[in-house]
Amino acid sequence: MRKLLWLLVSVCLTVSLSAANAQTQRAVRIAAEATQKFHAASQGELLWDDENYALLIAAIRGLELHGLDPSHYRLARLEALTEDRAARDQVATSAWMMAAAHLAYGKLDPVSVEPYWTVVQLPSDFASVLRYALSVHKVDKSLEQFAPVQPGYKALKDELARLRLAALTPVKTVPEGPALKPGMTGDRVTALQNRLAQLGLMTTEAVNGSFDAVTKTAVEAFQTREELDADGVVGAASIRALNRGTTDRIAQVRVNLERWRWLPADLGWRHLRANIAAFEVTAYEAGLPVRTHLTIVGKNYRKTPVFSDEIEYIVFNPWWETPPSLARSDKLPAFKKDPAAVTRLGFQVLNSVGAIVDPATINWNDYTASNFPFRIRQAPGPENALGQVKIMFPNQHNVYLHDTPSRGLFAQRQRAFSSGCLRTQYPLELSKWLLEETPDWNPARVDSVISGGKETRASLKTKVPVHILYYTAVPDGLGGIRYLDDIYDRDSRVLSALAELPSGQ
Repeated sequence: MRKLLWLLVSVCLTVSLSAANAQTQRAVRIAAEATQKFHAASQGELLWDDENYALLIAAIRGLELHGLDPSHYRLARLEALTEDRAARDQVATSAWMMAAAHLAYGKLDPVSVEPYWTVVQLPSDFASVLRYALSVHKVDKSLEQFAPVQPGYKALKDELARLRLAALTPVKTVPEGPALKPGMTGDRVTALQNRLAQLGLMTTEAVNGSFDAVTKTAVEAFQTREELDADGVVGAASIRALNRGTTDRIAQVRVNLERWRWLPADLGWRHLRANIAAFEVTAYEAGLPVRTHLTIVGKNYRKTPVFSDEIEYIVFNPWWETPPSLARSDKLPAFKKDPAAVTRLGFQVLNSVGAIVDPATINWNDYTASNFPFRIRQAPGPENALGQVKIMFPNQHNVYLHDTPSRGLFAQRQRAFSSGCLRTQYPLELSKWLLEETPDWNPARVDSVISGGKETRASLKTKVPVHILYYTAVPDGLGGIRYLDDIYDRDSRVLSALAELPSGQ
């Protein structure tokens, strides 16, 4: 009978795997293979006693703390089979394996959402872990070890618990109306203060109906947390944010918990994380952030891709080899309008055999994007599109970190202005950090090379991992969470996939 039950489970898992969609197929395959391996080794022995079975049900319910839906892990079936040991054994193992796979690797395959995803995670020996957990009756704690250990993941878990607790209390709304400003008094100011107190940004004792300095400070803190202009004035955007319930934020946290599960535990002793949605790149050492630089990311129609690689070298005073697509779509129209810009901006024009062509001999109006025959590159100098430095991790996307002559753009809050690369504020300081473990490349030499104006390459002694990520909810460094705009509209697809019932469940 037990062999027949296992055969039926195996058939169901196999059928489910063949029908699984692209977003969940990876986890289904991993769980199915691990389940089959586990039961093949047990040779039909019943493994789930009453205590372990009860602990499993508790652990499955606890997946809600990770932003996962417990009902997706055969919870109803598990609860219905508590008295049938023969039937429940197979269901229990497959449920545990699916939960372990989702905590370790993510519920959905990241490639289905981020097609250029390149992170490789080490395989986990689920069977050995489960066998040990059953032997010592620690099934309730066994799944937790597969969840990410990064502090960012724990911060989001804590935020999810806080949001769900807050959802039990109705929102104290602020009535719409004219902007509320310091010095104003009245019922709407009192409503504002009550909402700020509810959010933990001021005390209930400070509620007095007067828009005073304490209230202004609380408003500015709220605006900063919400990525709004922190001007202390409560206009329409701030009122909408104040009146927002927890549903959207819970969804946002769940999406970003899933993104953490796609990453390996070891991101590198020294590494960079560039968060596209935050417009920042941060250097980490021994798991701690040591410096953060503002960045400019790709426009919505030239999105910066999400992937991981390794920084191999840095180029100071770089030439800019203009990509052919940009030469045709951006530079050709600019040169038609202003031919003198070629020389003024330091560009060189080369023909098909690499010979330099005098731009004064070219009638740019003779060419279109379809018949443009030239190669264009820009010499080092103050107008160079790459600025004074580019930080290279060769990849198929031709994406890298670099300086920019348009440094005023860093003052903008939303900085999606590039063609895909990451323009980085203060890249020389970041380069010096990257070169700290490379002999003969001390800060003084970097400054000397820059002042010389000649293109110079510095190869890192040890490659530094770089992870280009997309997180819309991140720790703020003060014990809270920053909620960021979903500039590329990617959260909804992850959220939809999290709502899908895994195949075979």
